[in-house]
Amino acid sequence: MLALLFVCGAFLSERTAAQPLAPRIDSLLEQRRASHGFWGISIYDLNRDSVLYRRNSDRGFLPASNQKLFTTAAALDLLGSTYRYETTLSFNGTTTDSVMQGDLRLTGSGDPTFGSTARRRSDPFRDWAERLAEMGVRRIEGRLLGDDRVFQEEFYPDGWNVSYLTRNKGKQIGLTAGGLSYRDNSVPVTIRPTQPGNPPDVSTRPKGVVALENRAITSERWRESTLVINRTFSTNKLVLTGAVARSYEEVRDVPVSNPTTFALRVFRERLEAAGIETDLALVDLDSLDAPPDEGKPIFVKVSPPLSEIVEVINKESNNFYAEQVFRTYGWGGATRGGVRRTESFLQRAGISARTLTINDGSGLSRKNLITPQALRELLVHMDGHSEQSVFFASLPQGGERGTTLRSRLSRTEVRAKTGSLAFVRSLSGYVDRSDGTRVAFTLLANNYAGPSRQITRTMDDIIQMITTPPS
Repeated sequence: MLALLFVCGAFLSERTAAQPLAPRIDSLLEQRRASHGFWGISIYDLNRDSVLYRRNSDRGFLPASNQKLFTTAAALDLLGSTYRYETTLSFNGTTTDSVMQGDLRLTGSGDPTFGSTARRRSDPFRDWAERLAEMGVRRIEGRLLGDDRVFQEEFYPDGWNVSYLTRNKGKQIGLTAGGLSYRDNSVPVTIRPTQPGNPPDVSTRPKGVVALENRAITSERWRESTLVINRTFSTNKLVLTGAVARSYEEVRDVPVSNPTTFALRVFRERLEAAGIETDLALVDLDSLDAPPDEGKPIFVKVSPPLSEIVEVINKESNNFYAEQVFRTYGWGGATRGGVRRTESFLQRAGISARTLTINDGSGLSRKNLITPQALRELLVHMDGHSEQSVFFASLPQGGERGTTLRSRLSRTEVRAKTGSLAFVRSLSGYVDRSDGTRVAFTLLANNYAGPSRQITRTMDDIIQMITTPPS
């Protein structure tokens, strides 16, 4: 009896696999868990150069973080995988004995990795301060200049949800791009409980970077905190409300509104921590009528190659890195310049940009609109691009630790970029089939009414269907 059931089960499995892909996907999307969403799908066999399935492939969809595929592909094409950023510390002045007098100048290039928490490397400001101390410097007098002119000053791209950005505590949400960036342009805020009924202890490093209004209290409970940190849009004022439990202790990274001023403050603090006395006025170069002479370079910090940066963008879905790279290749260091160069790249690739609306590099904008066909055409184009291996390696593997696919598709030969916003889920990339062929796919779901997990599960089921070609 058991043997008969096993044989029948195997027969049904083979029969399901033998069915063409299109009716299987159609049947899946008609199920209750998927039918309440607006789906856009484009699936393409790279070996046979043929479309396997399409649904609303020419309609506009919010892509969420699948927008990063356009950004990283354009960056690899326009800058190349070996591109590196440079951040420079220069000096224009005189040195007498152990005292430097004049202008110290920090010149940024838009490097997202400079002091970044996303990369476990030494702090460049601490390294520079300690090296100056080792060189015998004991005091620095004059000005500490911040040069961020490689980027235009813009707070956020069009279409970013202000309420979401100022309330969401997720990592890399709402960070301001900057030509001179340090530590992801975020300040660590440490919160510790005190006595029940009293406000919790709140501190930042360096002090004075953000204004704090602490309305929170320490509760008598050992667990279950209700702390909320609200940040006034485009300012450095934080308002803490709610309660923290007696066991609560956390460090939250909060975006700063002026990255250049933040970097200057931190570097001055690092100099003093290294035993160097300072009498330095902090000056943003933008505030001067005419920039002074650059002086001579003392130190230069070179970033990892772009190949490693795009891997952080796609595998970890790092919004800050994406926006920095977007402006790096953008004309004039501006968001609009990034839009135009992305569109130019797509046109050269034979992908029409007329049906697309691009407003940022990360996908946080709710004014982005892309078509499944355009995104699938991008994947096909990059499969034959000279930077194909770098682009492919930047995508998360199914079940890969430390990536957005860490808990999904662990037994599937898939490389894909995830995406999520409120009422938006996306998944696009490549999957290898059991017959040795490779498929490029784009799955987009917008405006669904049910739980997001049902949409995610449906997408994963479609990928499983793709892996087994019909007999």
